[in-house]
Amino acid sequence: MRFDIVDLGLFRHVVEAGSITHGAERAHLALAAASARIKAMEVSLGAALLVRGRQGVVPTPAGRTLLAHARTLLAEIDRLQGDLSVFAGGAVGQIRVLSNTNALTEFLPEALSAYLALHTGVSVDIEERTSDEIVGLVAEGTADLGIVAGTVDTGTLQTFPFRHDRFVAVVASNHALSARKDLAFAEVLDHDLVGLDRSSALTRFLSGKAAPIGKPMRLRVQLRSFDAVCRLVESGIGLGIVPETTARRAARGLGIAVVELQDAWAARDLALVVRDLDALAPFAQDFVAHLRELPS
Repeated sequence: MRFDIVDLGLFRHVVEAGSITHGAERAHLALAAASARIKAMEVSLGAALLVRGRQGVVPTPAGRTLLAHARTLLAEIDRLQGDLSVFAGGAVGQIRVLSNTNALTEFLPEALSAYLALHTGVSVDIEERTSDEIVGLVAEGTADLGIVAGTVDTGTLQTFPFRHDRFVAVVASNHALSARKDLAFAEVLDHDLVGLDRSSALTRFLSGKAAPIGKPMRLRVQLRSFDAVCRLVESGIGLGIVPETTARRAARGLGIAVVELQDAWAARDLALVVRDLDALAPFAQDFVAHLRELPS
């Protein structure tokens, strides 16, 4: 049985992407080369590693065992690279980060810019997920670091405070609700909405909050950024739900009003989560320290 680092990295990408095609893309391999490597691994092991179906691939019991060991070995290799990079004059490696929508759009860009300017050999792979998904994936070892809402149960993960924000409703300045100080999410659902696309973590989160109320989210327009949401809200197309930091900034130049949400989940104390800070590569530990030291 002979698996090299490329094999292990490819297999991890394939399982996490749920697809050999997408896994090959993440591993920067041609699809034919990736398929041949996976097949060779199965032949070498003498057992199937993946169950292939119309919806993608899932690991077999043997595949799950390999995945667990692959994640451990790849993490150790990252740590080894980080430890040895000091002698080469700089850290070299990749940090895998999962973030909810709020942190990804409002706080990470500036923080990343400052960190990467000082660590030229480090790359950061960021994926947007809901907070519940992030906790599970970090616990499994899929990512080095997660940024989640402070209200989510983080289980045994190490957790550190990151930022405070809250979701608010934005309405056109001439809208009937513009004079309100606050309102419930249930009231927002009585109106047409402008929001992020349905695949975004925030839209999936809000849909989950709407379901128990028994009112669907009437998304008239789906966009890719909170700033774009605010611009269309100004035109009167619908209401929007965005982070308060975005809303207050946009309100300085747009004809919109900011209305607080009464719902407890609207408060967004953000937290950093890791499985084991000491087990991260040195450059990843530096990134966590960088995020923790930034002013709130």
